[in-house]
Amino acid sequence: MTTNRFWQLDAHPKGDDFASALSFREEALQPLAERQVRIAAQWLSMDAGTRMWMSPRTDGYQPPLPLGAKMSGLVIGRVVETRDPAFPEGTLVRGFGQWADYSVVTPAEAGLMALDESLPDLREHFGALGMNGWTALLGVRDTARIQPGQWIAVSAAAGATGSLAVQVARNLGAHVVGIAGGPAKCAYLTQELGADIAIDYKADDIAARLAAEVPGGLNAYFDNVGGPILDAILPNMALFGCVAVCGLVAAYDADKPLPGPARYDQVLMKRLRIEGFFVPDHFHRAEEFIPPLRQWHDEGRLVSRFDETPGLENTLAAYAKMLGGGAIGKVLVKVV
Repeated sequence: MTTNRFWQLDAHPKGDDFASALSFREEALQPLAERQVRIAAQWLSMDAGTRMWMSPRTDGYQPPLPLGAKMSGLVIGRVVETRDPAFPEGTLVRGFGQWADYSVVTPAEAGLMALDESLPDLREHFGALGMNGWTALLGVRDTARIQPGQWIAVSAAAGATGSLAVQVARNLGAHVVGIAGGPAKCAYLTQELGADIAIDYKADDIAARLAAEVPGGLNAYFDNVGGPILDAILPNMALFGCVAVCGLVAAYDADKPLPGPARYDQVLMKRLRIEGFFVPDHFHRAEEFIPPLRQWHDEGRLVSRFDETPGLENTLAAYAKMLGGGAIGKVLVKVV
């Protein structure tokens, strides 16, 4: 009988000590229930938001994973067994599965989608044409409502979602400030992604750079991190600007909510709009998101850089690299 290797959440991690909180296990495959499908994973997506799923917090955008559960995340793979006629065996799919060789999901609950195999690099179904691309488009175009000629800043701009948000904003005719850590990432932003300005949050005074180089203020901010960077941004927003809140990496490893921004007064002074957005709320809009993203991708104007770690057993190393900012672009685990 075929066995399944998987990562199990045994405890709530303390900081970045994932090895003490997750264990690598093996089990025999069990029969499928009605409407379930079994997916043989090809790639796993390493995403910062899953860090909060490991915590005991119950005030997130979804309940925490129960201890003893298989760790969850986005998966690309093939259906190898099915009890849902909409997903026959052999179909290449993407959805929320498990950190495992085989994921068992109910398609409607997992956001399962059949994928276009004509894409030259199938990994882009995680990147430009995947959740990261959808999030970039939703945040820049629909939430921030950026217009040609306006200024937008993007934090974690060399990461999986941030790098795509930079390109989406550029493609929509905006001026872009990318905020990232280190000279290599900043060079990537300006030389490869087309950002107008790159700010190194590890070495630069963000507020001073913005005040000097964007004197009219930012019309929008695509926020992936929260924390001190948000405090540097708020006084440098233009009147009636928007903060589109995509992620809060600075708070994901905290078991309790963090304090609000120190410069919250600027929300009133600048009459700002702050709006959080979450792409699973918009899965029904897939047919709207895909055409512009695919067009930009086919034109070479929307691309991802991939940092791929081979081996399911090495998932925790890839995950730590992603959360620690040790990679440029999209971090993946190649299962097979």
